[in-house]
Amino acid sequence: MSLDPTFSERNRASTIRIRDLVTRLSEADMQQRVGEHWTVSIALVHLAFWDRRVMSVLDRTEHDGKLFIPDMGVVVNDISLPLWAAIPSRDAAQLAVETAETLDQRLETYSPALLEEIYTYNQRWVLRDLHRNEHLNEVDAALKH
Repeated sequence: MSLDPTFSERNRASTIRIRDLVTRLSEADMQQRVGEHWTVSIALVHLAFWDRRVMSVLDRTEHDGKLFIPDMGVVVNDISLPLWAAIPSRDAAQLAVETAETLDQRLETYSPALLEEIYTYNQRWVLRDLHRNEHLNEVDAALKH
């Protein structure tokens, strides 16, 4: 499967969506429930965490010159939940925006051959909009209640 060359535009659009969202959120909005266990703030930290995971994959893949696949269990979200909840809301928002912007820039300038290898293994590591928009849609829905 070949990497869609519009991935950068899609990623940038989801980063803009994060930035636009956090600029209009009040502190009360940041504490709005998103699902059973999360708040808007936690959803933003979650996005930053998983974008940072992809940056780690990029770093190691680039260093090793071949695809690096981290061994991360499904329980990472549950393990991290208390840590994410302890992060002040505005810090969570800033972390989400800064991390998304940094990752977008890295992906746009990354080695095409290595990026293709990463994409072939896991599209969501390159198409960050898939993960970001999934949770941003949940946040938007929660804020409408």
